[in-house]
Amino acid sequence: MGAFDGDTLAERFRNHFGHTDHLYGALLAGMADDWEVGGVTREVFDGWEDADARQFPQLRMLAGLFRIVLRGDAPQLEGFYPALGGDLDHHDAWAVARPLVGAHARELHDSLREAPQTNEPARSAALLVGLAEAVRRTGLTRVRLLEPGASAGLGLNVDHYRFVGDGWDAGPEASPLTVAGCGAPGFQPVSVDVVARRGCDVAPVDAATEEGASYLTSFVWPWQLDRHARLAAALLVARQHPVVVDRAPASTWVAERLAEPVEAGVLTVVWHSVTRLYWPAEETEAMTAAIAEARGRMPIAHVAMEHPWWSTEPGADPGFPLLTLDDDVLATCDHHGPPIRWGS
Repeated sequence: MGAFDGDTLAERFRNHFGHTDHLYGALLAGMADDWEVGGVTREVFDGWEDADARQFPQLRMLAGLFRIVLRGDAPQLEGFYPALGGDLDHHDAWAVARPLVGAHARELHDSLREAPQTNEPARSAALLVGLAEAVRRTGLTRVRLLEPGASAGLGLNVDHYRFVGDGWDAGPEASPLTVAGCGAPGFQPVSVDVVARRGCDVAPVDAATEEGASYLTSFVWPWQLDRHARLAAALLVARQHPVVVDRAPASTWVAERLAEPVEAGVLTVVWHSVTRLYWPAEETEAMTAAIAEARGRMPIAHVAMEHPWWSTEPGADPGFPLLTLDDDVLATCDHHGPPIRWGS
């Protein structure tokens, strides 16, 4: 059983984790019970009863609730959030959260429009592997990075992070962010000169602001302390090395960027991670077509870390993300990146 299973939202809530071993499992179980008795959860999810399960409205709502906690408007819940130092029994959390959900029902309903933007910086480890292979294949070490669906653009700072894998390491030793446990035994990093970097998103986040940092934090599950530490470090890097993230849809933006002149000897790399599932199928097709059209005009590579959901039936297990370079599957990895495992 999983997040795709269930004819009702209550069933999907219960099945998303399938247990109550952590805060969100317990909250979703409480939300399911509340839904079935016609409680305030019905008001929050009004209009989302038939939403595509892969839009994960339950995670959007939990992120909205986390934002309320982060800004200090729910002090009675802070003790249940390990990322905020809380150590209360999470099984008691729903009883405390339910009146807060009722008090903020309109805001939480509006939060369902916010697609998850974890912008997990560890995913850049997989993209680094794809980038290195693209450089090896082309022999070009000067790179222009383009990232559709970039959120806050944290992945675009890949060369400012340090990575440690099985028998290899890469990146500056003094970086605020070290991504450990990257796997990929035998990987040989290559020297890359990122001459330009830019991203787009339909709802870009300014990582340099307190509001933007809080927004990104809200999508990181509150008991995953390592991920919170990585995000905090990546936000520090972002303040040191700000990147431009335009407000634009992926396919239009990619086509416009690929129409721009590029210096000879520069490899253009279009990459993205765990974003395709939020795009309409025609958006993915249009972006892919724009990349194909540009191949006759410039050296270009398409690196992606994406779940293979586009080829599965609704309700199927999405499996682990695939790391691909153009049409080649290089490796698989976990949902948040490491460890990287060669092959499919």
